[in-house]
Amino acid sequence: MIEPLLLVGLFVAVFVGFNIGGSSTGVAFGPAVGSGLVSKLGAAALMTGFALFGAWTAGREVIETMGGQIVPQSQFTLAASVAVLFFVGLALLISNTFGVPASTSMTAVGAIAGLGIASGTLNEAVMLEIVSWWIVAPVIAFWICAVIGRYVYPYLDATLKLDRSPGPILTVHRADAVPRPRLGPNTTPRELGSVVLVVLIACYMAYSAGASNAANAVAPLVGNGAVSIDNGIFLAVGAIGLGAFTIARRTLDTVGNDLTELPILAALVVETVSASLITMLSYLGIPASLAVSATMCIVGLGWGRATRTVTFGEALGGDTPEFSVDALTTETADEVPAMGEETSGDLAGTDLFDPGTTGRVIFFWILTPSLSAAASYVLFAAVPL
Repeated sequence: MIEPLLLVGLFVAVFVGFNIGGSSTGVAFGPAVGSGLVSKLGAAALMTGFALFGAWTAGREVIETMGGQIVPQSQFTLAASVAVLFFVGLALLISNTFGVPASTSMTAVGAIAGLGIASGTLNEAVMLEIVSWWIVAPVIAFWICAVIGRYVYPYLDATLKLDRSPGPILTVHRADAVPRPRLGPNTTPRELGSVVLVVLIACYMAYSAGASNAANAVAPLVGNGAVSIDNGIFLAVGAIGLGAFTIARRTLDTVGNDLTELPILAALVVETVSASLITMLSYLGIPASLAVSATMCIVGLGWGRATRTVTFGEALGGDTPEFSVDALTTETADEVPAMGEETSGDLAGTDLFDPGTTGRVIFFWILTPSLSAAASYVLFAAVPL
């Protein structure tokens, strides 16, 4: 018979995975679904499959780090494991209440660190490495996308032309004995290739989400030995899939999502860079935030794109126009203006990000793991579990 406390732990793990699936599916497949390239049902199925792939491969490293390297496995009693998962669930509740994407990875690490400090078993070298990557990864994300926005984005925009033509992408030709797919009446081969690219990158994002987030749902239970790492992966991805097939339908429709507000090409650049960084960190066993990296990619892409109106020296000096979503879509054609030849009028439009909102998001990114660590320390110091 399963212990009641373990049932509580499994329930909280499913709750965490369920919410991760709901939010991550919207981030990964928002551009594809919004453009009519993939149905919501198809997005949920792809999200589940590729999240499992990511969790089964790179995700194991993150589970092992969070389940036994930040603090020894012996510290993960069943009660302590449930408490850590509770803090992660609480972070999701705060995130949903205030509409701010709190990092479950950072919150989970904060809770485990609080346990380690209270028990005097924190592996400071591992913790220092994790925190160092938390600082370095967003900076890398910003500068990679800044370079892409300044030097590469206009040429990608002119080459790929990701705008959808009216009508179906593919039709089925049934005149022959064997039905064969054909390009739609308005579909060009380049558009078909762009469509395939959009879907592939969405799947890559799903892989990255599985690699980084499965540990948030089950690492304490795996560290405790209550579930094996294989069963933990299946439990986490099952919960992520449940969220993908249910509440993700709402997030896929949300126009206010940070990524789906962007043009498709900009969203794909953000997804590719942020997913690559998080996948690399997952293989290194570093739990990191996909939301933080993605947001810094957005800011970097907008800054780099906006600086095309000035020389490099002026850009470093701060003489840059305001960030705008429209600044990411001005090039049409066949002709890409040379560096410094675009005008601020070309870049005018809706702000890419509101400074007040951005400040609020960053504040909660710092607050939730800090509160998690502090509350965890108080709990485990007062009541050793």
